Amino acid sequence: MHPIEQSVFLARREFFTTTANGLGALALGAMLGEDGLLAAESAGHSGDSDPLMPKRPHFPAKAQNCIFIFMEGAPSQLDLYDPKPKLNELNGKPLPESLTKNVRFAFIKKESAVLMGSPRHFARHGQSGMEFSDLLPHLATCADDLIQVRSMHTDQFNHHPAQLVLACGRSAFGLPTMGSWLTYGLGSESRNLPGYVVLTAGRGGSAGTSMWQSGFLPSVYAGVPFRNEGDPVLNLRNPEGVPMALQRKGLDALARLNQERFEAVRDPEIASRIAAYELAFRMQSTAPELIDLSDESPATLAAYGVDREDLKVNASRAGGPGQYRNYARNCLLARRLVERGVRFVNVIHASWDHHSNLDTELRFNAGMADQPIAALIKDLKDRGLLEKTLVVVAGEFGRTPLGENRGGSKAVTGRDHHPSAYTILMAGGGLKGGLTYGETDEIGWGITRDPVPIHDFHATMLHLFGMDHLRLTHRFQGRDFRLTDVAGKVINEWIA
Repeated sequence: MHPIEQSVFLARREFFTTTANGLGALALGAMLGEDGLLAAESAGHSGDSDPLMPKRPHFPAKAQNCIFIFMEGAPSQLDLYDPKPKLNELNGKPLPESLTKNVRFAFIKKESAVLMGSPRHFARHGQSGMEFSDLLPHLATCADDLIQVRSMHTDQFNHHPAQLVLACGRSAFGLPTMGSWLTYGLGSESRNLPGYVVLTAGRGGSAGTSMWQSGFLPSVYAGVPFRNEGDPVLNLRNPEGVPMALQRKGLDALARLNQERFEAVRDPEIASRIAAYELAFRMQSTAPELIDLSDESPATLAAYGVDREDLKVNASRAGGPGQYRNYARNCLLARRLVERGVRFVNVIHASWDHHSNLDTELRFNAGMADQPIAALIKDLKDRGLLEKTLVVVAGEFGRTPLGENRGGSKAVTGRDHHPSAYTILMAGGGLKGGLTYGETDEIGWGITRDPVPIHDFHATMLHLFGMDHLRLTHRFQGRDFRLTDVAGKVINEWIA
């Protein structure tokens, strides 16, 4: 072949193997083939090489799905979960220099910082007597289904690095997140939706898309952001006027080219591309149905609060109007996603980063999140899904017992970043209910009992899914990587 002809041929081939136009119809063939409505040879890529096919765990699993509710920016544990009467007693007093000498803060000026008590009222709830503040009346009714871990800690005091540690196990770019590791290890039970879905609200977090990246794993294991209104995924629909037969022929040709290239070089990204084309068309019919809530009962919609109006306060960090509705819809969509077999659902809202105006803005955010999260837990339980669905509610770190005093302002109305001790909630997925785990000192500065590093949390989470965190590895650049890096142990006290 003449060099010019070869160049044209290769350019055409490259176009057909990389173009993203017409996402979807290839997967119609796979779906019809699965239903016995289309001959196998025209269904495109064979199912046995789909990287998202379900895989066996290392040992019998308690959990099958995870809903990870991320409160980006870090909510104040001292005002929500971990009451400190002594802190209130010492309000306005400085800490001894011995406590702050070697501590790094994001913004606090050590020399003039003083302790700041909480105006919140706490009470015990359920048979377990778990404590919640008056900002969380709905979650308090779920006390006996929850684990409240008061002794989480991390080694990062700024948002982006701490968020990477929470999601990926280390504060480094290019690493897979929890959801990616789970779908890599277990695949997905859903054939018509991604294995890993991300639902966002608010103004956007500091870590951005790195919170749902697949890192060095094939891109098929990355989180897929869904919108909670309109088309769930942009550009999912086919162009107007494109006949199905024409689309079918074009995408069959594309499938053959991709399959040939995959067989030649065995690049997993080509397998990811094939799987994406197959999935995209199935999503054309299932994704719009997913976000159509017309089949939900009025009682369910009311329980989640999908028609609630925002609390009328000045909450500039919340992310604009309509957050109460968005958050409620996302929690309800999370339940609908795990019902349909999606392995990992991220519900993310920014921001909970209350360096100032804490009392007002935390009241806004808590009002936004409290009712829908409680409704989600109860809804999963009523449907028999909670026992196999792990629900996690967490930020990347906590907030200081010290009031923030940056900028020389005399008004101290917020708290700085505090990685040394904070609280998360968990429910379902084979966990005990009604357990308060760990303990902090009398002002919430440090941990006095049962410290939990992020790696132990990750190891325990993987264990619930039947995965040995030491064996769930991926070789990259000559090293076997894992979510827990070189640490981590399972916390058996959490497991039912």
